[in-house]
Amino acid sequence: MNLSAMATRNVLRNVFRTSATVLGVSVAILAFVLLRTVITAWSEGAEYAAQDRLATRHKVSFIMPLPQRYVEEVREIPGVRNAMGMQWFGAKHPTREEEFFATMAVEPERLFDIYTEMKVPQDQIESWKQNRKGAIVGRVLAKKFGWKVGDRIKLRGTIFPGDWEFEISGTYDSDRRSIDLSSFFFHYDYLNESIPERRRDQIGWVAASIDDASQGPAISKAIDAHFEERDIQTLSMSEKALNNSFMGMFTAILSAMDLVSVVILLIMMLILGNTVAMGVRERTHEYGVLRAIGFLPRHLVAFVLGEAATIGVIGGVVGLGLSYPIVEGGVGRFLEENMRGFFPYFRIDSSTAVLALVFATILGLLAAAIPAYNASKLNVIDSLRRVG
Repeated sequence: MNLSAMATRNVLRNVFRTSATVLGVSVAILAFVLLRTVITAWSEGAEYAAQDRLATRHKVSFIMPLPQRYVEEVREIPGVRNAMGMQWFGAKHPTREEEFFATMAVEPERLFDIYTEMKVPQDQIESWKQNRKGAIVGRVLAKKFGWKVGDRIKLRGTIFPGDWEFEISGTYDSDRRSIDLSSFFFHYDYLNESIPERRRDQIGWVAASIDDASQGPAISKAIDAHFEERDIQTLSMSEKALNNSFMGMFTAILSAMDLVSVVILLIMMLILGNTVAMGVRERTHEYGVLRAIGFLPRHLVAFVLGEAATIGVIGGVVGLGLSYPIVEGGVGRFLEENMRGFFPYFRIDSSTAVLALVFATILGLLAAAIPAYNASKLNVIDSLRRVG
């Protein structure tokens, strides 16, 4: 019997315990892959942003409004093809308030000229433009709530309190991942005319399309310079930069998730280390026999480390195998359908998969370091005297 066969025999000595340990390692790897994929997918979302669109917001904070009149002035900046004001509305479905979806007041005449990737039948666009209470909704959002063209619905306002009536004029789809298919767009004029006068003629930000994407930084500077002497100054950036700045608000959360993924692996190492240590204690007599017939301390170390590495690799492979259907097929599919604006492409990165397997192996070896050292220091006579 060679060393590999003996190591395999040791792994299978207690099938239940080994299986439970492999399962524990697999769950840890699955959790690690999920958390790492959330982080990478969230960061990757900004990469899908359109390169020929700019966003202009209040210089101090995104939540502070801009005067609506700024839109016309942005349109006059050289290099700007079109621009419109957008206002985050913030609304809830009256019977499903736990469901989050973006609701924005926009200019119907300009929305599809700026967001060209939004695909809506022309007759629905014309119907929407003529209906003051009309709304265009994403395909995924319409499916979630069972909305159809022509339906009259009510939403409960949060930023702008009250019950707001709308009529579904059309649904949009997209051939690019830069657009969230769970958003709700309606007439800015409907909002502006229905709120108290003190809150009128304000917008959240200006969305602008430009002629040359390479001139984006220069045009952004020109827009901000135009408003530099105003009481309300602006900060303009590419859509990608806007997404990155929005993601910056969640830096602490992402950092916490990164830390949690490491903690999960450390817990896995402790579980694996405990299993290996138990196995070493149970085989003390056997190790004494091996030493007595000529095996060296390094051979015992190889047995223990080989067992731990084998369990780690098996657990890593099983965990990674579970990750693809669960993370990509389950969680990923849900996020891509319902939160496409934040997670346009939720897939396990190859580096994450490799890292998971490497960590499973390395941490398995580290977990076995102390038990392996103890095994190598066993006294032959004392080991032979020990039973069980």
